[in-house]
Amino acid sequence: AFDPLSVSVVVGGAAVAWHLLSSDSWLKCRFQECCNRNNTLNYTALKAQLDSRLFGQHLAKDVVLKAVLGFSNNPSPKKPLMLSLHGWAGTGKNFLSQILAEHVHPAGLRSKFVHLFLATLHFPHHDQVKLYKEQLQNWIRGNVSACPSSVFIFDEMDKMHPGVIDAIKPFLDYYEEVDGVSYRKAIFIFLSNAGGDLINKAALDFWTSGKRREDIQLKDLEPLLSVGVFNNKNSGLWHSSIIDRNLIDYFVPFLPLEHRHVKMCVRAEMAARGYAVDEDVVQAVADEMTYFPKEQKIYSDKGCKTVQAKLDIHEDL
Repeated sequence: AFDPLSVSVVVGGAAVAWHLLSSDSWLKCRFQECCNRNNTLNYTALKAQLDSRLFGQHLAKDVVLKAVLGFSNNPSPKKPLMLSLHGWAGTGKNFLSQILAEHVHPAGLRSKFVHLFLATLHFPHHDQVKLYKEQLQNWIRGNVSACPSSVFIFDEMDKMHPGVIDAIKPFLDYYEEVDGVSYRKAIFIFLSNAGGDLINKAALDFWTSGKRREDIQLKDLEPLLSVGVFNNKNSGLWHSSIIDRNLIDYFVPFLPLEHRHVKMCVRAEMAARGYAVDEDVVQAVADEMTYFPKEQKIYSDKGCKTVQAKLDIHEDL
């Protein structure tokens, strides 16, 4: 006959083991990734990383830090956090979104709770818009059900077919639940070149009038961006209900980068490769970039996008 005490110990031990391995316990999370259900962020660490790795974007850093801090500290947000990042290529939009994702889920883009969509890869065909909208809704619903603090990044929004992104409008709105699922702790990020010309013009106007770049404020650009993107057929948000319903929390402008910012990018890349920073190489790489306007040559037309490739040429130095 079985000893009742022994049986109870075995059964109890099995129950405890099952609980530890089937829930987001500390033991399970040591062996596989778990969802950060509390959406907690280390503000100090995030700020330090942005300060040391994102150059020339005082506005974007300030807006995103305040937005995510407020969202993270709110135990019961009324809607998901929705950020729309705008600016020319190479100004840091992808970089910032990756850093933010890493602070929500440490594995970043490798996390099963962070989802990156590329318009030209995932939604390439104009005649498949209806199918894309259904697939997108199902994908988001399933992933938020598994992890309420899921992060969704939509890159190349300026290449998104109009209407596709409106599929996620119900998930961004002020609903407690949609079909039994709450989306209020999720984060949605749009990345777009649309509006870059408006941002560049505003930055150049400041420079022409003798004002400091750092004096540009969000109120100087956000109204221009929201209207410009809404009326731009190539924005992916053309006449979008997401804008019409004011569901985007912040339109975040990324300013064009100056020569000094490009040099910062070169130094950071050299340090990341383990090189001693050689100012002659830094100057050479920055000088090889092309700048606009044609006469003044103030801003890099590719931001820091080609710094890595250009540095490769100078590795022997």
